[in-house]
Amino acid sequence: MEINFRRATAKDSEIIGNLVVALTNEISSLTNAKHFDNDLNETIQRCNELIQDGHYCAIIGEYENNPIAVVTMTETYALYVSGKIGVVQEFYVAPQFRASGVGSMLIEQVKGYGKRCNWSCIELCTPPLPEFERTLNFYQQNGLNPVGGRKMRQMLG
Repeated sequence: MEINFRRATAKDSEIIGNLVVALTNEISSLTNAKHFDNDLNETIQRCNELIQDGHYCAIIGEYENNPIAVVTMTETYALYVSGKIGVVQEFYVAPQFRASGVGSMLIEQVKGYGKRCNWSCIELCTPPLPEFERTLNFYQQNGLNPVGGRKMRQMLG
């Protein structure tokens, strides 16, 4: 199976938005909780703005010219890792392509991008456990290590 990966542009905001809303809908459904604002049009618009402003980047995976995977990332800084960090915000592979190696290929794309950007590491937060134990195992099998804690949030608006 040949998967083509490419760095997304603002013109890909609709593709990214659709895949990210599929991800957030899946998380909300499996956890029986509304964790996200899943408005597709707002997501597409926000994605477009973030990419255009240079605050956000994405890599899209396509099979037979159809988008099947996406990873979105942003860059930040921290003293505890001596510099720049790549933060994976969303990571999604269409269900019918899971367990086929597409996710591992997408992780490799992230690592390559991070090396080109001189990131000291990549970080991400897994979806809620125990529903996503398989996701945690996937990331560990692909070289990411748990570093403790839980993602916390307080909305400001």
